[in-house]
Amino acid sequence: MKMDIGTGDALMIVDVQNDFLPGGSLPVPAGDEVIPNLNRYIAAFLFRELPIFATRDWHPPDHCSFHQQGGPWPAHCIAGTQGAAFPANLEIPCDTHIASKATSREKDAYSGFSETELDAMLKSAGISRVFIGGLATDHCVLSTVRDALNQGYDIFVLQDAVRGMDADASRAALEEMAHLGAKLIDFETIVPE
Repeated sequence: MKMDIGTGDALMIVDVQNDFLPGGSLPVPAGDEVIPNLNRYIAAFLFRELPIFATRDWHPPDHCSFHQQGGPWPAHCIAGTQGAAFPANLEIPCDTHIASKATSREKDAYSGFSETELDAMLKSAGISRVFIGGLATDHCVLSTVRDALNQGYDIFVLQDAVRGMDADASRAALEEMAHLGAKLIDFETIVPE
């Protein structure tokens, strides 16, 4: 499948934050491998003057998902910390539309659409097709793709720009996304103009 990107298309980068990279407090194995490929997608979308969106965990220090509060995860992506920042080598433009999630202490959120303005931002930009990459395939990418499909967007999952916490769970997540109607593509699918 070869395709062009153009009006109505957007790139979405899910949770590529320092804490989810090697050396972070909740690292996705080989999570840093998504960065060079995401940078290629960013350049392709910028070349065509298409919008870029990013989601991020933006937790309070006592978030319910943390071990200290009885949650399943070590403390990570605390709002305003270096761990919550986008990595310096991710060439994310300054006008990227950012949706911060899981910002309240008592509620967790895996999807970028969960109690954020993401859907409103996409609709106001006239977006109908969303190209999604990021971390982690088997958690936040999967949840974001599910919700995006439920909201009626055409979804393309960038297989060369996602990594997961668990290899088997990530394969199952990609299969589920495809079953739900997402198209699994890689960079070579996008035809340069």
